Amino acid sequence: MNIVPVIISGGSGSRLWPMSRELHPKPFIPLPNGETLIRETYTRAAALEGVKHVVTVTNRELMFKTADEYGEVPVQNIKNSFILEPMGRDTAAAIAMAALYVAETDHPNSIILALPADHLITSDSSFHVAVLAAASLADEGRIVTFGIRAERPETGFGYIEAEGSNVVRFVEKPDEETAAKFLATGRFFWNSGMFCFPAQTMIDTMDELCPEVLVQARAALLSAKKTEATDRTSLEIDRDSFALVPAISLDYAVMEKAQNVGFVPCAFGWSDIGSWSVMSELTSRDEHGNRVNGEAIMHDVDNCYVQSEDRLVALVGVSDLLVVDTPDALLVAHKDRAQDVKVVYNQLKSAGHEAASLHRTVHRPWGTYTVLEEGERFKIKRIEVKPGAQLSLQAHQHRSEHWVVISGTAKVVNGEQELMLTTDQSTYVPCGHKHRLENPGVTGLVIIEVQCGDYLGEDDIVRFDDVYGRL
Repeated sequence: MNIVPVIISGGSGSRLWPMSRELHPKPFIPLPNGETLIRETYTRAAALEGVKHVVTVTNRELMFKTADEYGEVPVQNIKNSFILEPMGRDTAAAIAMAALYVAETDHPNSIILALPADHLITSDSSFHVAVLAAASLADEGRIVTFGIRAERPETGFGYIEAEGSNVVRFVEKPDEETAAKFLATGRFFWNSGMFCFPAQTMIDTMDELCPEVLVQARAALLSAKKTEATDRTSLEIDRDSFALVPAISLDYAVMEKAQNVGFVPCAFGWSDIGSWSVMSELTSRDEHGNRVNGEAIMHDVDNCYVQSEDRLVALVGVSDLLVVDTPDALLVAHKDRAQDVKVVYNQLKSAGHEAASLHRTVHRPWGTYTVLEEGERFKIKRIEVKPGAQLSLQAHQHRSEHWVVISGTAKVVNGEQELMLTTDQSTYVPCGHKHRLENPGVTGLVIIEVQCGDYLGEDDIVRFDDVYGRL
């Protein structure tokens, strides 16, 4: 039996703002154990017996960040493929493209295990048992869903009513009274959003139940730009083609209509980490019920959660608060209103505020940059370039730049010049000059960049050459 895990990595994780941003979403937030959800998901998938190919469906902007996360996992002989969406069109589109791709590259009867990238599972052994049970049902030509034994009358989850290995019905998020009645029957499970099925079975089922999704997904896949690298294959989906795919979830498009749905009950310590209240439970509490990640001083404080990356946080005389501090944004919320954090995120996004999409430290394929200070007509950045990496050959229409090497060696193209700079050396890049920064060394390169000009936005870039295909 050939199992191909398909990791679905989409969404913004708006309820976990300010740690989660559009270009640094929930799967990449460090957990208290230092791991990330997407790295744990990949580790779990790659460890399944016989797995040789993992497919990830994600946003193009997140591919290099995802590849870096996967690179931290010590696995061998795993082929990685990335299907890169130009925009979100919900899970039916992602699953359709993955099924078509796996049927072509592996085998039509390959068993796909579809996994969200941002769910926590604490028992890998129980997870493997559940996957084997699901794969056995899938081998019979069924589309299998995983149900989590409901522990409380949760109103934020969809429910599955099941009888043995058969699904009776799917129920959308109920009110608390209805959810409590569900629990009393013992027949209802939380819908995990995980699925297992043969690639061809999903294709045939979609052809019957949501043909427009399948037709447009196939067209988008056929027009994709394919790139082969030493460690991965990537398929960049064309924006215009993908925009024609109906935006609908797999639950609505397939699961609630199909007749061949199977069911596996699970008990492997599952959580979707859907709010800061849930995230806080991953940290042990003190005698006053407080949970702290970082450095905090508490006086007369009960049942609070504090997460701080860099600064000391002090709380006095408060209870039941969520306090999440990042270098550029601070969240203070009552624990009972944790779900409403998404309202703040949506307001920021509607206003075009940078705090909805970026952190002060931004990850790029070649490394990171951190905005240290900015004001009228100037911005100061700390730029770190990974060994062997290089930025694109580019120019700016509205700003000049001054680079000072702090550590490492910089290979610089500046107009017609090519320079090698070391610690304490610098160069000035006038507005309009073609330039490129490269790290030819085996250790990290760190520079300070001072920008001056009328406009300092990140979109003031004209690229002439780029090893990461961002022209």
